[in-house]
Amino acid sequence: MLDGGIAGRPTNVLFYATSNRRHLMPRDMIENERQTAINPSEATEEKVSLSDRFGLWIGFHNCDQDAFFAMIEGYAAALGIDVPVEQLHAQAVEWSVTRGARSGRVAYQFIADLAGRLEVVIG
Repeated sequence: MLDGGIAGRPTNVLFYATSNRRHLMPRDMIENERQTAINPSEATEEKVSLSDRFGLWIGFHNCDQDAFFAMIEGYAAALGIDVPVEQLHAQAVEWSVTRGARSGRVAYQFIADLAGRLEVVIG
């Protein structure tokens, strides 16, 4: 869901992700939008309240190149993607450089893109 996938999700689970609390509150509640907005202490309380309510933090931490290659190779093997390792690594490095990171999320995005280009069905 966070990566824009179209795979099916359980019917009893709802995902809601936002990086901006403006999407959760009426426009007139946003502090500093106009003088009549809520006062600063209420704005702070509102932020804490939202953090408590929707406080799940998902980190996509960078890793070293060896770990990144291990993830790529693991995903490729699991999905039956048959690409020579040298070619797989070269494409993965290019992908990570254009995304500015090496993480598990970037590794999965790369493999999802590669699978699409090779017409390999994920899921």
